[in-house]
Amino acid sequence: MINPAQQKQLFLDDSAVNQITGVARRLHQPASHEAVIRPDQAQGQVAVQSRSAPQWNSEKQLWEWWYWGYYRVPPYGKYHASERSLSCYATSSDGIHWERPTLGLYEWRGSRQNNIAREPAEERTLYHIVRDEHDSDPQRRYKALFDVHDRYLGVSPDGFTWTMLDTPPIPSQDESHFLFDEGSGQFLAFVKQPTDWGRSVWLATSRDFQHFSEAQLVFHSDATDRANRKARIQQIIADSAYLAPPLVDGTDHIAQVYQMAVLPYAGLYVGFPVIFNPAGAIPPPHMNYTALNQVELTVSHDRLHWERVAERALFLPVDPHSDATYGWAQKLLCGTPHIHDKREIWIYYNALRFRGPRSLYKNIPDVYFEDQSALVLAKLRLDGFVSLDAERKGTIVTQPFHAQGGQLFVNAIANTGAVRAELLDAESGQSLPGFSVNEATALQGDHLRGRVGWQEQMTLPQDRAVLVRFHLDQAQLYAFWVESQV
Repeated sequence: MINPAQQKQLFLDDSAVNQITGVARRLHQPASHEAVIRPDQAQGQVAVQSRSAPQWNSEKQLWEWWYWGYYRVPPYGKYHASERSLSCYATSSDGIHWERPTLGLYEWRGSRQNNIAREPAEERTLYHIVRDEHDSDPQRRYKALFDVHDRYLGVSPDGFTWTMLDTPPIPSQDESHFLFDEGSGQFLAFVKQPTDWGRSVWLATSRDFQHFSEAQLVFHSDATDRANRKARIQQIIADSAYLAPPLVDGTDHIAQVYQMAVLPYAGLYVGFPVIFNPAGAIPPPHMNYTALNQVELTVSHDRLHWERVAERALFLPVDPHSDATYGWAQKLLCGTPHIHDKREIWIYYNALRFRGPRSLYKNIPDVYFEDQSALVLAKLRLDGFVSLDAERKGTIVTQPFHAQGGQLFVNAIANTGAVRAELLDAESGQSLPGFSVNEATALQGDHLRGRVGWQEQMTLPQDRAVLVRFHLDQAQLYAFWVESQV
């Protein structure tokens, strides 16, 4: 049985659904996108990225954000890299307007008038950071994973002065995500390691941020992703509004999972896998592939077994190329999204215009290579990942649950129609007296928390196993739940 009195019931999968008629599952892409941090060109930056979401500091009453600023340098290293990343710091009171405070901590190019948050000469990159307000030791308020290959553990009282822990690193390649899961009381590291399907997602967990479990494989691509890769590359090539990959070869490349951020939500885990679609092999010395990186959705009940959502529809597709957009080639989440004001889901992501060296993009003006990427905020309706939609009339029968009174609520849109609820006996499937569809009150309009009821009843029966049959008329249903006290 499901338990809508304990958790909202969403429709990312069929775990809350017994039967549907005349409705379709629809994935919703975020409706609002805004570049909130761009390269600080006055400081010589050409790009920005982050693998951490903003962290709320309850003492300062500010959002804090650690990100990487990229600076142009002479070619160096194995792959002749021409950019150097440094850890930077920004703050915001609202999560939209960000300031780069002058920290004065480290000298860079002859000046300390900058927001650089970590010594440029440090060997290990600050990769992920979370603020842990549960730890009783203030010296461990901030917890971070360091380095580009493998993840070393560090703690800090302020996010600037770090103590590295004497513990083995978590094995990982160059992409990962890190969060604290309030529900399980565990730190979760979703790291990247190879499988026969290339880049794949592995999970290591810890309760004490000292000892992490051995990482285990939890998610990888498959043959459907491989078929989608070719179609998605061709779709971009065929549409002149988009920037086609500068190299496209005839190889049947496998699609891979570049990284996956995870959001614990309503008793579920919502995954945001970045599907890496290679287009063409980049020749030496740079290596790697031109590609598209786009975000889909997955869902899990245990963090180990994941189900693809809405037939792998794109949640964050690449952008058409224009002066106003950044995600021409790649979109990757910064970290775990958060719930804002109990009304929206805020998703911060990296938007990158290119994938590959400057020499491949011969027809792109230099100005875009001085402004290559941005950190973007996307906003989604609360519970708004997926809805069950009825263009005309449709019904949704839920899985059974044990009613113990309380009132039934929905997140729904019925601007030109209505939502009604019918209560059924779980064993017989028959409508309960007083709770039939003919006695139901019609919910109309747009409601994040809309109460549904009946003419003579607003409270569910006590101690009875029931089903709900929702009747939708030109409506969208995002979630339902039961509240014991209103």
